[in-house]
Amino acid sequence: MQALPHRSIDPVGVFLPGEQVAPGPALVTGLRHINQALYLIVHDRDCKVMTGAAGTPHESAEGQVFNGFVPACPLQSLGDPDFCRDHAIRYPYLAGSMAKGISSVAMVEALAQSGMLGFFGSAGLLVEEVEAAIDQLQGRAAGRTYGFNLIHSPNEPDLENALVDLYLRRGINLVEASAFLALTPALARYRTHGIRRTDDGRIVTPNRIIAKISREEVAAKFFAPPPEKILRELVASGHLTAEQAKWAEQIPMAQDVTVEADSGGHTDNRPALALFPTIQSQKNTFQKQYNYHQPLRVGLGGGIATPASAAAAFALGAAYLVTGTVNQACVESGTCEEVRRMLAETRQADVTMAPSGDMFEMGVKVQVLKRGTMFSMRAAKLYELYRAYGSIEDLPVDERQKLEKSVFRKNLDQVWEETRGYFNQRDPRPLARAERDPKYKLALVFRWYLGQSPVWANRGVSDRKLDYQVWCGPAMGAFNEWAKGSFLDAPGQRQVATVAWNILFGAAVLMRAGQLKQQGVHLDDEAALAVPLEIEQIKEFLS
Repeated sequence: MQALPHRSIDPVGVFLPGEQVAPGPALVTGLRHINQALYLIVHDRDCKVMTGAAGTPHESAEGQVFNGFVPACPLQSLGDPDFCRDHAIRYPYLAGSMAKGISSVAMVEALAQSGMLGFFGSAGLLVEEVEAAIDQLQGRAAGRTYGFNLIHSPNEPDLENALVDLYLRRGINLVEASAFLALTPALARYRTHGIRRTDDGRIVTPNRIIAKISREEVAAKFFAPPPEKILRELVASGHLTAEQAKWAEQIPMAQDVTVEADSGGHTDNRPALALFPTIQSQKNTFQKQYNYHQPLRVGLGGGIATPASAAAAFALGAAYLVTGTVNQACVESGTCEEVRRMLAETRQADVTMAPSGDMFEMGVKVQVLKRGTMFSMRAAKLYELYRAYGSIEDLPVDERQKLEKSVFRKNLDQVWEETRGYFNQRDPRPLARAERDPKYKLALVFRWYLGQSPVWANRGVSDRKLDYQVWCGPAMGAFNEWAKGSFLDAPGQRQVATVAWNILFGAAVLMRAGQLKQQGVHLDDEAALAVPLEIEQIKEFLS
């Protein structure tokens, strides 16, 4: 190790020396002891790194001058410690919700046991299925923090209301709000339920929202208080008193907003380096405008699957991290072994955009796995036909035959009967509209395929492999490249807590290494800094 020629060697303090850290593997080990500071001593352009304790000349005659310093970096200090404190978790790491139970009870429980935060993927499930997950988590993760998803359902407002009713009845006080294009009365009702003012004047809201956004105009809605129009509606319907509505004007819809960059599933494919600073600046503007008692915070998700990307997120100023695609490849996810194997073979270019099932008519798209499946092409064809024709009967005979043979594998009339049965159980009102509007009926039939394709993937229906809809972002390829050759290379070794610990710990090590490099120290074994480690190995470095 040598100090770079341009580096200043002026003393910066005095410390009580410990042991010298030799170059090479020993220096890597020293950087991995993230709870221990390192001190740089420069003499005649030579540099050595030592452990020790901060001191002053008055404390000990043995105090030694140091010329550089790498502070300790405890995992709890990453991001915004207030975020962890407010949500009663130890580490600023969230596993975002993945629909149809892919973010499973087992996954949420494993993260809760590790002092992190997971959200159950309730989107696309029946209310009864979501309540069953609540039953399990309230038993298995009692006393720990976890949350549930509330996804925007513009075509099914009653579903949003039913989920809010369920969450309020069962005491679920934390949700991840995703895919919202505008605020809804159901979401505002959840946020403001039970709002009160304490004797010292503070406004207390039992229910919290962590909003996942990818556009500035949507972020603005969550940074602001609930809209006045919606508050009036809630008062008129008896969900709020007039006094509570006044209090609600002083709280944000979401104190915590996640910037969702290029991710799997619903995404605008936005680059994190451009989007995050914009939303961060927006946050500062709204905080100054409303002077909230609890300051607004911004986290980052989308593209985070390695220690390097996590370190970059913290360097940008993220209060917390959100991971997604990488968790689907873990053994606790609610998908099948075949999908996990497909994800383990994914590279960054193996993803593409395809029509979304829940917002099909609006032309909204989701990012999915392209390699090993024909879903994206078949879904795109369905949307093309939907745009071109006004009803099932208008479809050209040859096109209908192709669909029935290769995509649906059954007569479209049969598909409609199955669709009718589904909505009779879930919400009959779309059926009445379909009887009046043939094009809407066509959309519902096409959405049958888009709705079944993730079910086939999660259940591992082998003869439907080419139709698997697997939500996936390019982060999966980055993770696989990082894990190559390590124990995490094997799909069966990918446990969600192990992955989370490695991402956080590796980020801390890389941040410390970066500080060392900024002070002029060349690192010979830089590639070894953030290789995957077993959880017990990581914990040894923390002791």
